[in-house]
Amino acid sequence: MDAEWKIIYDKLEAIVNTGAKVVLSKLPIGDLATQYFADRDIFCAGRVPAADLNRVVQAVGGSIQSTCSDIELKHLGTCESFEEKQIGGERFNLFQGCPQAKTCTLILRGGAEQFIAEVERSLHDAIMIVRRAIKNSLVVAGGGATEMEVSKYLRDHSRTIAGKQQLIIGAFARALEVIPRQLCDNAGFDATDILNKLRMKHAQGEQWSGVDIESESIADNMKAFVWEPALVKTNAIAAATEAACLILSVDETVKSPQSQNPAANARGAPRGRGRGVPRR
Repeated sequence: MDAEWKIIYDKLEAIVNTGAKVVLSKLPIGDLATQYFADRDIFCAGRVPAADLNRVVQAVGGSIQSTCSDIELKHLGTCESFEEKQIGGERFNLFQGCPQAKTCTLILRGGAEQFIAEVERSLHDAIMIVRRAIKNSLVVAGGGATEMEVSKYLRDHSRTIAGKQQLIIGAFARALEVIPRQLCDNAGFDATDILNKLRMKHAQGEQWSGVDIESESIADNMKAFVWEPALVKTNAIAAATEAACLILSVDETVKSPQSQNPAANARGAPRGRGRGVPRR
């Protein structure tokens, strides 16, 4: 029994001699080790998920060790500060000033799970847009400015075409105005008034005029830094056009005759298990 205690204390002493101030483990840490580390001003945490442990290692620059012996200084990570902080009803371990950190952690809080999920989706969309803008150097103004400019171009082009194609191009131009109209509806603005102003500005050659949420009017969104990657805009218009063409290409639908006659379905319905023959 004494030999087993000696082995445990030797391992704990080996960890202390490395100079580490924070010890994380995938496995649970017992009360003896926790108290031993606490007496020597060392923070320890057990049952750390593998994904979290790997992220911490990549940020602080250390490496995961499978043994307590032969731990050198190069195996330890560093950070400027470490603290355990209570946020809401949970406690978080915060590593700040990590030398090799290329990411950050965002903590979302709210009164309901639905609200948190909505914020997470919005945040993910915003991050992906910024990521796409960094990878692609071409950007266009947002806030419905691009859709209004394309709509204005298609309206002018439709007047040069005779026949039914003019109506098709005009309908496509009107469909593009749904984006700025929806932005106005979401913000609680008068969509008709805003769209009239946008048509006037785009007719005067101001191609980057779009909906301005802050001033409840219109503005030059390129100067206001309301940008969108050109690739995202191109893909959105192409996908919407393909979906509309697919729906228009459906010229006939096939329906089952029985589904149109509820009485026939009731008479021909199979009997379930446990239902006998009705008495006459």
